[in-house]
Amino acid sequence: MTKQNLMNKINHGWLLLAILALATTGYAQKTADPTRFENSIVEYETQDKEQPFPSGAVLFVGSSSVRMWKSMDEDLPQVKAVNRGFGGSQFSDLLYYIDRIVTCYQPSKIFIYEGDNDISSGKKTSEIMADAKKVRQRIASKLPGVPVYFIAAKPSVARWKLRKKYQQLNSELAIYANNTPNTGFVNVWDPALDQNGEVRTDIFLEDNLHMNEKGYAIWKKAIEPFL
Repeated sequence: MTKQNLMNKINHGWLLLAILALATTGYAQKTADPTRFENSIVEYETQDKEQPFPSGAVLFVGSSSVRMWKSMDEDLPQVKAVNRGFGGSQFSDLLYYIDRIVTCYQPSKIFIYEGDNDISSGKKTSEIMADAKKVRQRIASKLPGVPVYFIAAKPSVARWKLRKKYQQLNSELAIYANNTPNTGFVNVWDPALDQNGEVRTDIFLEDNLHMNEKGYAIWKKAIEPFL
């Protein structure tokens, strides 16, 4: 091998390392430090000490759309629903805390709402799905036989410009759920659209991101068949 060929190989190697480093750094920047939710998780753990998780209850976990569902008990009276939402979370955050707010319980079913903030943060569908699959696999290993349902990333006025990315994620979540035992997909996307295929504007609070009672009525109707 000539000296020039050797130098070319070395330079090529450094280039590959640089590309890999940039890709890794990009993911790290989109994935915020999960410990920002430590206080919220500790609050749930304190609640559990005061009032243990009811055996066989239905667990809802995920970002602010779960956390802000204050009427969950009234909307889903046929089950004992437990809300463990922590606003602003992503699949990677749920994975980080999963043994403290999911697999530590004995739920009869688990509903997960993540992906909304993942997309908004700039993550690729492949990155989000990788985390979603890890979450599902962890639950399967710790709570075998417990059904898990992924709630579709909802449309919103505030993030409507990202709708194609949301639709792509929902499509892949649905395919994964259909091909994974004891796993389902709850479609809350389509019912939130008007007859023209645009997101309804009457189902949100003033921020055009979080839902009002009309929005949660859509969720109630979509989730009930899985209960």
